Amino acid sequence: MDNVEFERRKLVALAAIRQAHGTEHGEDSIDLFVARQLEELRQGYWQEQLATATPDSAAVIGLHAFRSSWGEGDLENFDFTLPGKVTDYVVSTHLDERGEADGISMES
Repeated sequence: MDNVEFERRKLVALAAIRQAHGTEHGEDSIDLFVARQLEELRQGYWQEQLATATPDSAAVIGLHAFRSSWGEGDLENFDFTLPGKVTDYVVSTHLDERGEADGISMES
């Protein structure tokens, strides 16, 4: 696997997640993920991670960390989640053969 291409695709995937927030494309993926995590995780987690018990969506999205990649050459799907193993949910970005994001979903 080409490390440069891997890192480029990881950044593309994360940027796509951020861009989907608050759009129709984000409703069933990143926005649902954020809403669910804000409901389910204790306020202490948010306080530890973000120095506030009630973070906004952008702050939660900013916490997303790479979890794994899979698919063709491990360059097709990139999964991101919150740090600290506090959830089984991930936001997964699918990249096409050119390395452009063409789908985002929430998975468990």
